Amino acid sequence: MITASQMRAARALLGIDQKTLAERAGVSLSTIQRMEACVGDVRDVADTLMKVISAFRAAGVEVIGDHERSDGGGKGVRFAHPVGLTGRTH
Repeated sequence: MITASQMRAARALLGIDQKTLAERAGVSLSTIQRMEACVGDVRDVADTLMKVISAFRAAGVEVIGDHERSDGGGKGVRFAHPVGLTGRTH
């Protein structure tokens, strides 16, 4: 699963806009806009989610889920503790 915040952060790391992500993922711009407008986890067709995640991976960005290890060895950021919708830790 990927969150809208992760999508925006991944785009920021790459320095690309929504249109460029849509082109790289092979989905429409409106799909990316809808996905990034979600609160929390992006709820979309699994195939669409995989296209977006694959586009990030191809560009060198790893999307890390809760309690998931990252063996890539590159630099990155993640919340140390789960964060609620208000941005405060639980």
